[in-house]
Amino acid sequence: MVTEAELYARAKEMRRNPTELEKRLWRHLSNTQLGHKFRRQQVVFPYICDFFCPAKGLVVEVDGDTHDPVRDERRDAHLLSQGFLALHFSNHDVFDNMDGVLAAIVEALQTRPDRWSASPHPNPSPEGEGLEW
Repeated sequence: MVTEAELYARAKEMRRNPTELEKRLWRHLSNTQLGHKFRRQQVVFPYICDFFCPAKGLVVEVDGDTHDPVRDERRDAHLLSQGFLALHFSNHDVFDNMDGVLAAIVEALQTRPDRWSASPHPNPSPEGEGLEW
């Protein structure tokens, strides 16, 4: 069994060296372009999610040829038990049908309930950044 520290180290390495298709999708998910913040290679122990929207509990996976459907099913069940929904897109989808991929992600974002209210944020900045006085 992999340790949590090993998992975080692996996620960090994966952020440094994303696949070409992960880079392609990230160009559309970064900077809150779809109205919600996404993180890359987010650890949801004991897994690493390609992309994760914490406000909606949405996981987005780009599945290459090496993905094992049985393992993915087990992983998705675990994520669902934690309140997270996983969407899977093939490399082919990301390469040839980005508009369809983004439309499916936007639909999921619109239909998923917010995990917390707009304010206050559950993890406020320790420096008080973003607070309005």
